[in-house]
Amino acid sequence: MHLRVINPNTTAGMTRKIGEAASRIAAPGTQVSATNPASGPVSIESHFDEAVSAVGVADEIRAGERDQVDAYIIACFGDPGLLAARELTKAPVIGIAEAAFHMATLISTRFSIVTTLGRTGIIAEHLLQSYGFAHHCRRVRAAEIPVLDLEDNGASALDRVIAECRRARDEDGIGAIVLGCGGMADLTGEIRDAVGLPIVEGVTAAVKLAEALVGLGLGTSKHGDLAFPRPKPFSGEFERFSHLNID
Repeated sequence: MHLRVINPNTTAGMTRKIGEAASRIAAPGTQVSATNPASGPVSIESHFDEAVSAVGVADEIRAGERDQVDAYIIACFGDPGLLAARELTKAPVIGIAEAAFHMATLISTRFSIVTTLGRTGIIAEHLLQSYGFAHHCRRVRAAEIPVLDLEDNGASALDRVIAECRRARDEDGIGAIVLGCGGMADLTGEIRDAVGLPIVEGVTAAVKLAEALVGLGLGTSKHGDLAFPRPKPFSGEFERFSHLNID
C-alpha cells in the first residue's frame, strides 16, 4: 500500500516532519511518501492561501496517479481542494480535519479544537458545519501563533499550544482535543502527556483511515459529483489542465 501525504504549502521542512509522523504511525508494509507543490504559499492561514494551494494539491494528485498511489492525505487542517482532489482519482482522498473530527467522535461525545490563529479557527468552524460535526465540538481555540512558528520557534510554540489545551480541558467540559494544524503532527505525544486527555491529530488519524479504506477496497465514487471532471480547454497558466487524461 502506498499512501501519499500532500502538504499543500511549500515549506519543505514541514513536509518532511509531516511525512515522518505519518510513517511512524503507518502499519508495517505501508509505504508513505510526502510531497508539497512547487508553487504556492509557504503557510496556509487564510481563505486566499487555501484557494491558491488547492491548485498545487491538484497537481500533486495528478503526479500521484502517475506513481500509482493507493490513497492520498491532504495535510492542512483547512482541507484545501479536497473535493476537487477527489474528482481527479478513484483512490481515497482524506483531509486531516475531516479525519480528526471522525476519530474524536469515536472516543468522546464532545471535543474542542486547538489551532494556530483565530482566523483559521473560523475556517475550522465552517468545516465543522459543512461536515456535520458542529454539535460535537464545544469550542475552537487559538494559541495565536503563526503556522511557521511551529517550525522556527518550536519550544515556545509548543508551550502556547499546551497552555491552550489545558484551558480547553479545564473550561470546556470535553473528553478529547483535536489539534488544528498539520504542522502539529509531531507534537501529539508531548501534548498528551502534558494535558492528560486524548489528543487527536489529523495526519496520523488520516493515515489509519486511509489504510482502512484501501484494505476494504473502497475508493472515491465516480458516480455523481465526484465523477472525473469533463475534459475541456484551460487557458494561460492552467493550460496544463486542458483535456485531463483521466478515466
